[in-house]
Amino acid sequence: MSNLPPLNPDTIWGILKDQIDDTTVNQLVWYHLGYRYNSTTDKWENHEVLPEWRDEYPDPPNFLASRPATMKLTRSIPTEYKQSLKEKLGFKGYKIGEFTPRETRRATAANWLLSYWRQQNPEL
Repeated sequence: MSNLPPLNPDTIWGILKDQIDDTTVNQLVWYHLGYRYNSTTDKWENHEVLPEWRDEYPDPPNFLASRPATMKLTRSIPTEYKQSLKEKLGFKGYKIGEFTPRETRRATAANWLLSYWRQQNPEL
């Protein structure tokens, strides 16, 4: 999808600060997992999605509404990138009692995207 924001620190912060809408957050994760939108059929295709995702989620899941999908996303982050939000962006997390499951899932999506970006750009 050509209208997605670029994968960079501003986009990650936009996710964390709720400046990027939920649909776009999902589409960013879907795109980087390999799901591709076909405007002719008006459907998402999964030909480029790794089997461990495609088998369980032939259609892209809503990561901000589905706890199981978000847990799978969390588990798919390599150990060395699990603290990327904190280490690379200085994200201190949300205050206890002031965050919702949705915000936690947005942070998971942001961390996965940052992890993906770092894996594609090892110099970061």
